Amino acid sequence: MNSLLLLDNLLSQAPVNLAILVITVIVSLQAFQKREIYAQLIFNPAVIVNRKEWYRFFSSGLIHADGMHLGLNMFVLYQFGGQVEQVFTLVFGNIWGHILYLLLYVSALAASSFYSFEKHKDNYGYNALGASGAVSAVLLAYVLFAPTSTLLLFLVIPTPAIVAALGYLAYSHYMSKNGNDNIGHDAHFWGAIWGIVFTLAFDFAWTGGAIAQNFYYQLANWF
Repeated sequence: MNSLLLLDNLLSQAPVNLAILVITVIVSLQAFQKREIYAQLIFNPAVIVNRKEWYRFFSSGLIHADGMHLGLNMFVLYQFGGQVEQVFTLVFGNIWGHILYLLLYVSALAASSFYSFEKHKDNYGYNALGASGAVSAVLLAYVLFAPTSTLLLFLVIPTPAIVAALGYLAYSHYMSKNGNDNIGHDAHFWGAIWGIVFTLAFDFAWTGGAIAQNFYYQLANWF
């Protein structure tokens, strides 16, 4: 019964996030079984340029390297995506809130990959995959709503959300310049930046800055 209530809550309050989760899991699991799916969907800047396959900016977010990669991204999206979608509906209205949440996620897939696209568009050997850039955008949007809430850093260390976000940005930026661990730190960093820019842009255009004012108010009363 509890599982049915949870599903009903997700469907009614965060249907877009649930749809993204389900579609991503299904496509990723299919790709684990049929490796040719990777070749069709993976992000490869040189292939995009020469074949004009621009859909890869988005399709690459549907596939993951392995179960851990998929599980971590979907866990974070499950934890924070539904909350962001619900806040969007409160701020932007019921219909537009869901639409803008979808737009945030989908646009973040492209925005988080653009730096790597420019950097590697002549390199056929460069490939990237996963929803990490879009998930980073969702996570940073959440931090704008609740900067003083507690996040579990590395799933065990209680950390204020704003501190975790600043650390995440600093680490991702540093590793994008110096790392050599086969992790898409560029996508993490630019996805996070996009989450902030997108949310604040629509916030000021729609409400005159209600989200930004709430962010400032929470921090001012926290110190």
